[in-house]
Amino acid sequence: MTLDRAAGLAETARALAEGEVSSRTLVEEALARIEATQASLNAFRIVRADAALAEADAADRRLSAGDRPPLLGVPVAVKDDMDVAGEPTAFGCRGAFPAVAEDGEAVRRLRAAGAVIVGKTNTCELGQWPFTEGPAFGETRNPWDTGRTPGGSSGGSAAAVAAGLVPAALGSDGAGSVRIPAAWTHLVGIKPQRGRLSTWPRGESFQGITVNGTLARTVDDAALLLDAAAGNHPDDPHQPPALDVRAAASRDPGRLRVALSLKPPFTALPVRLDPEVRARVVELAGKLAGLGHHVEEADPPYGQIGLTFVPRATAGIAEWVSDTPEPALLDPRTHGAARLGRLLGGAPLRVARRAEAVLHRRIGRFFESYDVILAPTTAAPPPRIGAMAQLSGWATDRAMIAACPYAWPWNVLGWPGVNVPAGFVAGGLPVGAQLLGPAHSEPLLVSLAAQLEAHLRWHERWPPPRSAVADTPAA
Repeated sequence: MTLDRAAGLAETARALAEGEVSSRTLVEEALARIEATQASLNAFRIVRADAALAEADAADRRLSAGDRPPLLGVPVAVKDDMDVAGEPTAFGCRGAFPAVAEDGEAVRRLRAAGAVIVGKTNTCELGQWPFTEGPAFGETRNPWDTGRTPGGSSGGSAAAVAAGLVPAALGSDGAGSVRIPAAWTHLVGIKPQRGRLSTWPRGESFQGITVNGTLARTVDDAALLLDAAAGNHPDDPHQPPALDVRAAASRDPGRLRVALSLKPPFTALPVRLDPEVRARVVELAGKLAGLGHHVEEADPPYGQIGLTFVPRATAGIAEWVSDTPEPALLDPRTHGAARLGRLLGGAPLRVARRAEAVLHRRIGRFFESYDVILAPTTAAPPPRIGAMAQLSGWATDRAMIAACPYAWPWNVLGWPGVNVPAGFVAGGLPVGAQLLGPAHSEPLLVSLAAQLEAHLRWHERWPPPRSAVADTPAA
């Protein structure tokens, strides 16, 4: 027996546990789908064909022996900023990166849950941009329209899940890098509380603004992957209390106070919310009201939060650049960001880090009046391939802020956010909306997202068939 590509993470795990299908069959089929779409989508940087098949055979032996870890034998993918033993971690960069000796903590925990890592997905250089393109690997394309980007920086993971190559994948989110590609590929993307999924061996990736998160077609699958990978290395600086996030996907959220926030945080650059994106988010707000929630327009008191983001982001880039084996091969924009990070890496960085506690108190008070914020995930639909790839550093920043001004404040705060599909705009392009909450609010956000999913059934809609075959896309 085999499973249809529409079978999600939970359904696949159930079928394996009940002996309806073997892990080897599922991994062989996932590898075949990856091979068939690599020319058209280019979702993967590394495909672990031989290693994954060996791991599948081992999983089948364990299943026959009665072992039942939650993801035993299920094929999944991880982003190429995560260490997988025996593979390089190039993080979108050119150069001769050595194979790493050990799994990163999140990957280690996925393996402990029984998952088979079929490959590492593409990401832009050091995860800086909301597109997944670069000279190291080419262009990763959106399954909904192969002339468009799937977003970034977890664009490879998003493309792989949206096209049904794997049922779920890990990504990372430093300024929306899980939520943005989830929005642009019609997926659920969970950015959890800082520390929920370890980023070890970098305990504070990008000075604490980057966290690992999950992408899947359904809320339940995204939460299942989150729980499977959750937990900490003993030396992690952030170790939030354990949560059973998946259990919340089957709970009624109750009647909530929802703030519809359409105004982007201050960016010092002009930002315009696309009217069609706005309409889809407002329609989602109407759906929440129809489900019994109290919804009103209100914006969090962000203030000058951007002043705290830039030192942390650029200092993080400088740290990664210092670890690359061949810095001369990096994008000039990367070197520009690293230079700024070195300038801001002293007193400005310390001030930015101290400001987080003030922001927690100020924005935390907003949640005395509201339970959840509903906001656009992006200000625009997915751009065309190449639209940002060849710009100067300043022009890239302008284009990036114009398209994606909404996601990054929650990285400064370190709090959870969930992208949910918000529908489609002209050309059949997906867009999304964020559910944002205070510290440790993943169960609440997941419960509300699951309630929306039950009514909107977004997981039943798939990309057009043209993206599921190996063709040569037009840019």
